[in-house]
Amino acid sequence: MSEFETLQELVRQDKVQLGVHVRKMNVSGSPVYRASETLTWPIGILVAFVLVTMAVNIHVGAAVLAAGMGWWLWKVQPRIKAAVFERTTLLAFSDERLFDGLWAKGVLTLYAKLEDGSARAATRKDDWRAFTRAMAELKG
Repeated sequence: MSEFETLQELVRQDKVQLGVHVRKMNVSGSPVYRASETLTWPIGILVAFVLVTMAVNIHVGAAVLAAGMGWWLWKVQPRIKAAVFERTTLLAFSDERLFDGLWAKGVLTLYAKLEDGSARAATRKDDWRAFTRAMAELKG
């Protein structure tokens, strides 16, 4: 079994956690970016603010803006982060070359909590293959 397949199995078994730098992946040009997902709510909130401000007054418009921002921060943004994480994970595990590319850009990290309570992590500056081999030996 290759290191890539071993890593996939360790992640599937939840022995190693894959981290994704969501901010780097949720930008225009990224293969997992969805403009409609990211921009629809903010534009809608601003349009609602302007319309309510023009129709009623600035105070009601500000209340609509504050409520919309709260909705965005506590309800919409976590769903977008989860979706970007999921799409990035699927992309990374679809091909070892894609995983290598994302790793080199600093998008992916690996983390494992060991049985003795210590933790190990690997980032772009580390070799993910060596980390995977070490975790496979430790986690059996």
